[in-house]
Amino acid sequence: MSQTKLNDDLARERLIDLAAEFYDQFQGGEVPEMTLPTRTKSNIEYDEASKVWKYGDRTSTRSANSVRGARKLLKAAYTIEFLARQLEEGRSSTLRELYYLSESWDSEEAHFSDQDESNQLVEDLEIVSKVTREDFHMRPEESGATLMGPLKLREQTRRGEREIHCQKDVGEGGYQIPNNPDTIEFLEHDIDFVLCVETGGMRDRLVENGFDEQYNVLVVHLKGQPARATRRITKRLHDELGVPVVVFTDGDPWSYRIFGSVAYGSIKSAHLSEYLATPEAEFIGIQPQDIVDYDLPTDPLSDSDVNALQSELDDPRFMTDYWEEQIELQLDIGKKAEQQALASRGLDFVTDTYLPERLDEMGVI
Repeated sequence: MSQTKLNDDLARERLIDLAAEFYDQFQGGEVPEMTLPTRTKSNIEYDEASKVWKYGDRTSTRSANSVRGARKLLKAAYTIEFLARQLEEGRSSTLRELYYLSESWDSEEAHFSDQDESNQLVEDLEIVSKVTREDFHMRPEESGATLMGPLKLREQTRRGEREIHCQKDVGEGGYQIPNNPDTIEFLEHDIDFVLCVETGGMRDRLVENGFDEQYNVLVVHLKGQPARATRRITKRLHDELGVPVVVFTDGDPWSYRIFGSVAYGSIKSAHLSEYLATPEAEFIGIQPQDIVDYDLPTDPLSDSDVNALQSELDDPRFMTDYWEEQIELQLDIGKKAEQQALASRGLDFVTDTYLPERLDEMGVI
């Protein structure tokens, strides 16, 4: 039996066990309920062993002892039935399709009010079943995140296996990361380090300038806030190939959170931090110090930027001397800058000067 089939069977078994638990509670004269960790920043804690942020001990209970709670459990039961059938039939669907699909369920009370509600329920089921949504065969809309660099891999497709080299066998757009990167097998590589890049413009600049070839770097385009598949393959690249990971973003508080989600995980997916996060990842820029040192073109910090930076000073993911120094500096100068601001010094400055100097300082090259 294939590993994929084993994963499907396990996921289906866990889902059916959840439904059976509701039934047993009914049979025992108990009010059905489901207990989950409280998903707030105040309930994430740093785990010394895994070096990632996880949910703490605080929990909340979804109970059928109220109309609101009963509706939530009803929706959970319908969703469990749909996912179990989907796994049995070997099919898949998107999170968006699940939201619309609920409109066809025979109980109007089971219909989702919006996609945020259906997305959260899938996350709830992940937590209580300890199975990822990828193993439920649930996927988000395409993220479009890509890889470009000296890596040969084998991927599973509906048409069978195929081998791809992420430089030689792809166009300028690179290799698109699949929804479930655990179906990929790494075959050969000449990667010296992985460079995760926030914006498409910067990713294109690096590829056009041949940075991936010159430095044997695998360029991962995060495409803004990275999807789970992007974070998962980044972790696998680090753990399985033993290569450093550095994250290159804009110089603003929202981009620092992109780094934080790659390195330490996010509040929303804290239950999967050990599966998704790469705590050894390092931040390469744009740093507030770079804005000063290179006199980069900037925009003023907005009120929401300032509030976000101040919030990050209390965020356990950023409670280090380095981040406190950089955030305080940014609040002091009142400015932010994009990656592309480095082009003010020429189109080749980022690949000829900025990145090589920073990577050398960090001991990566």
